[in-house]
Amino acid sequence: MAAGLGFKTFVSGDVLTAADTNGYLMQGVLVFATVSARDSAISSPQEGQFAFTKDADSLWFYNGSAWVATSLAADITGVTAGTALSGGGTSGTVTVNVDVNSASTVTATNSDFLLLADVSDSNLTKKALISDIIATGDITAVVTASNSSLSGGVSSGAATLTVSTTNTATATAVAGDYVLIEDVSDNTTKKALISDITALVPPSDPIPLILALS
Repeated sequence: MAAGLGFKTFVSGDVLTAADTNGYLMQGVLVFATVSARDSAISSPQEGQFAFTKDADSLWFYNGSAWVATSLAADITGVTAGTALSGGGTSGTVTVNVDVNSASTVTATNSDFLLLADVSDSNLTKKALISDIIATGDITAVVTASNSSLSGGVSSGAATLTVSTTNTATATAVAGDYVLIEDVSDNTTKKALISDITALVPPSDPIPLILALS
């Protein structure tokens, strides 16, 4: 069976040729009462030919060796959003999204998986072990060295460090040394020269400075 010629509107006086018949008229869907009536009328079906049988409202096409029934209705009747999903529907175009809020809560362990976008593979969604993600950290421990003026430190979890005067070496202060202060103009910790601090104390009242440095 040759490929169809498309659609043509015939008008009075047109000559109907064999090419017109094969290219236009024979390309339509032939309607029959039953399968038996179809087979009797089309003794030599051609590949790509269509037929409709009214008894079961079935549309058929010939694949070159046999008549194959097609479905006139969609097979999917509904989409229900399952675990950790939202959306769904029973008609038209259905959208389903990942919904974290609808998932149950669990305490994560290293052997659990997380969903992520693999940037090395066109951002495909994949799963990764939590232990693999944690293992990517470079810091294995936080240690406060001797005379570092710090205390605290851990080998796992979150580290908390504090300033410690007991973990500090002793020195005799001179005007060119620095001390830590809180800058009230922006409330950040900064260093200040001792000479700048002593310059703020009136010469007649050295007691506050002695108390501050003691």
